Amino acid sequence: MSKRKLATIWLDGCSGCHMSFLDMDERLVELSAQFDLVYSPLVDFKIFPEGVDIALVEGAVSSDADLHKIQMIRERTKVLVSLGDCAVTGNVPTLRNSFSVAAILEKGHGGGVPTGHLGSADSLPRLLPHVRPVHEVVSVDVFVPGCPPSADVIYGVLSDLLAGRAPSIASATRFGV
Repeated sequence: MSKRKLATIWLDGCSGCHMSFLDMDERLVELSAQFDLVYSPLVDFKIFPEGVDIALVEGAVSSDADLHKIQMIRERTKVLVSLGDCAVTGNVPTLRNSFSVAAILEKGHGGGVPTGHLGSADSLPRLLPHVRPVHEVVSVDVFVPGCPPSADVIYGVLSDLLAGRAPSIASATRFGV
């Protein structure tokens, strides 16, 4: 049997879900016998490939770059997993939804767009009017709540997906949660 192609993605969030992914420790090594990591902020791949079997998406959709990225990922992925509360509900990133983009830029940058080491206005992604959870912009196959979800829950869900089973958050109890 060939290995599955796994990708992890980080949109607008804190990277806590990726930290929980890494907290699987030796279980991650065990699972890695079943997958090739083909895209992730944890590695240096620049282009999201075609034919990804499983994509774990952390974070909410808050910029035009996030929107473009998640649409392309959905097109190239068989099973898309919303990983963590930011991806599932929008969570903390949606706190800015009470304010206009102009008000946020005014407060955060004195009305101007940051330049210098952050790049020019043309190189920065444009903020969307409202932050959205992933399922509001693309279809999602599996929802894994938590802020962040525990390593045990991620292990259970990923084990099920790699085995070709429909995952259940309750299945994580088999793994000691």
